[in-house]
Amino acid sequence: MARFEHTVTVGALDRGWFEEAAGALVDLLDASRERDGAILLADGRAVDGIRLLKGRHLRPGARYGSTPEGAGTDSTSEAVPVSGATVLREWRPSRSIEVENVLEDASLSVRTKIRLREPLVPGALEVSLSGHNPKGGSLYRFSGRGRADPAAWWAAVDRPIPAPPAARPPVSGRAVHRLGKARLTITPRPAEDGSWQASVVLVVRGRWLLRPVGAVALFFARGPVTRGFREAVDRAAEEWNTALAELTPLYGEALRREIAEALTEPAELSEPGEPTGPTEPRAL
Repeated sequence: MARFEHTVTVGALDRGWFEEAAGALVDLLDASRERDGAILLADGRAVDGIRLLKGRHLRPGARYGSTPEGAGTDSTSEAVPVSGATVLREWRPSRSIEVENVLEDASLSVRTKIRLREPLVPGALEVSLSGHNPKGGSLYRFSGRGRADPAAWWAAVDRPIPAPPAARPPVSGRAVHRLGKARLTITPRPAEDGSWQASVVLVVRGRWLLRPVGAVALFFARGPVTRGFREAVDRAAEEWNTALAELTPLYGEALRREIAEALTEPAELSEPGEPTGPTEPRAL
């Protein structure tokens, strides 16, 4: 078994803004409708990059995806063959939302399920995934589960600074492969300056007869693995802090308008070779 741990400092996210933004997003989608495959918000603007491929909008079994212009996307016809699609399993904004995403190509098939409890608050987020190579054996199979509990996160960052960190990590995940297992946890605590300190822990262990082999390999590779783990956590913290610094915490109707614009405005792509200068931060 090998254990890797690294603590980073990240900016604090306002709970009231987070919960209002999540509720506004769910409300906008709940009020949307479908027309000729396009998903329209209440004001008539189409959600960018997603279409209804099969089934009834916001009903269990509805299949969504992105298709080339001119491809058949009539909701009454058979699903268009696509490499990736999202199936709605449950849509009850007051209780839970569940979607399943399938991504397939010649060498990999990955199925991901995401369930959000009490979306208007929001509550716990549960993720599970499984993957395999259609042409491979058990060595090409993997699975994983993850859970994030916002209520437990807020409770952890609201603890007195001298108090020990929360005993139960608000964010956790497990991955399983024939050769080994891994567990990742994230536990936050408040810092003196109002920011958060997030402790990230990764535990890896081999399975079956490969345990001693894995122990020897990790003994020689522990240094590079440790550096790579810390660099990955540092990059994630930097990206979080950068995104947080660009947010303008709008509220009420201004927040709803901004979310609606984010849903309907096409993503801007740079032409090959075109320089990408600084962009104005989006207000969310």
